[in-house]
Amino acid sequence: MNFLSLIEAKREGKILSPAQIQEFIRAFTAGKIPDYQMAALLMAIYFRGLDTAETTAFTLAMRDSGDVLKFPKDQRPLVDKHSTGGIGDKVSLPLAPLLACLGFRVPMISGRGLGITGGTLDKLDSIPGFKTLLPAKKIIEQVQKVGCVICGQTDRMVPADKKLYALRDASGTVPSIQLITASILSKKLAEGLDALVLDVKFGCAAFMQTKADARKLAKAMVALGNECGVNTRAILTDMNTPLGRAAGNWLEVKESVACLESLVGTRSTASQTLRPDGDAMERVPTDLRQLVITFAAHLLVQTGKSRSLAAAHKSAEDCLDSGAPRRKWDEMLAAQGVDLKAFNRKLALDHTAPVVMKLESPVAGFVSRCDARIIGEVIRDIGGGRLTKESAINFDVGVDQMAKPGERVEKNSVLARIHAADQAQAKAALVRLKTAFEISSKSKQPAPLILEILS
Repeated sequence: MNFLSLIEAKREGKILSPAQIQEFIRAFTAGKIPDYQMAALLMAIYFRGLDTAETTAFTLAMRDSGDVLKFPKDQRPLVDKHSTGGIGDKVSLPLAPLLACLGFRVPMISGRGLGITGGTLDKLDSIPGFKTLLPAKKIIEQVQKVGCVICGQTDRMVPADKKLYALRDASGTVPSIQLITASILSKKLAEGLDALVLDVKFGCAAFMQTKADARKLAKAMVALGNECGVNTRAILTDMNTPLGRAAGNWLEVKESVACLESLVGTRSTASQTLRPDGDAMERVPTDLRQLVITFAAHLLVQTGKSRSLAAAHKSAEDCLDSGAPRRKWDEMLAAQGVDLKAFNRKLALDHTAPVVMKLESPVAGFVSRCDARIIGEVIRDIGGGRLTKESAINFDVGVDQMAKPGERVEKNSVLARIHAADQAQAKAALVRLKTAFEISSKSKQPAPLILEILS
């Protein structure tokens, strides 16, 4: 293979054949193509793009660069959900056990965060003893026995994507729709799924900041997923405001468990707890619960387990409220090495960070903005996220008890709490956190959480 000629062909906007794509993915994975040449091809793809056939071939070649999970025949469909990432996005944690209780098998292969975006594996690493790295045999065994697993990809799963993503990150080619699509779906296709639901976020803290760009990515992934034989849907969701009231690894685990334990309706009828200042606050945010139930409902419809979305929504809601998913969560944790008594002792603590400080509202009024990007940057900079892939994470820091757009606050009531490693860090973070909130004299209807469904 003359790889230089492929670079030149794509530079000129020519179409690469499936055979050519398969060959260079194989060669690159085996170390036979130098990084500088592959980076050049990635840049050519960034500017010239890939057509549908090329993107499909690229995705399948990456999937086939390593091991593909092979599950035994079973009446339970294999399903998963993927999110493009956001602040406070903890949906995967309560969703996996809920899906298992609804009669699915869930081989949820997840990733870590980079920058301000939290990663599912980082959240799980905050649970003492939780094993996120499992061999393929253990993944299959646990899915068959427990019904769900949340773990990282093995060293032998989609190795081409690992190498290519590192190059994309270093060469400025990450924001290519075709390369993003191939990267996400190659990993999901390696799970052998029957159905997949995608949470594609837009807004100030999303990878795709505009609705138009998010829709373009969603359409590309839905088309390719279905082309490759996986019933795929995408849901466009807002990421201008954090999801839930907590962001930060351990704080999100706590909120996820609360979601599995609580029956929650609207703010006025929700199961409630009290803020430290005495203000009523729902125990489980309705936005988190809404997405967990919505994704489960769509997978019920996609796999033919429910005839209508309304019926599926009711089934998912009833199952979540039954307590079975909370027990399934414990079963999954135990299967992945967790001492449940130690976990529940940690869960009972109000906080595990050394210092907690309140951000209080300077005036009475209505929250008109709770900026997810600023909050994500604050959490990253106090150690809750990564500036580089090698950065160590402090799992206990973060922000919780966040007031959300549309809610009434009184003067000196709590807008949020910062959890930090020391007093100096907390005070500096509090100054920045103030800029994330705006209070207005008039109530304003918050933007809808779900914008569009693409199937």
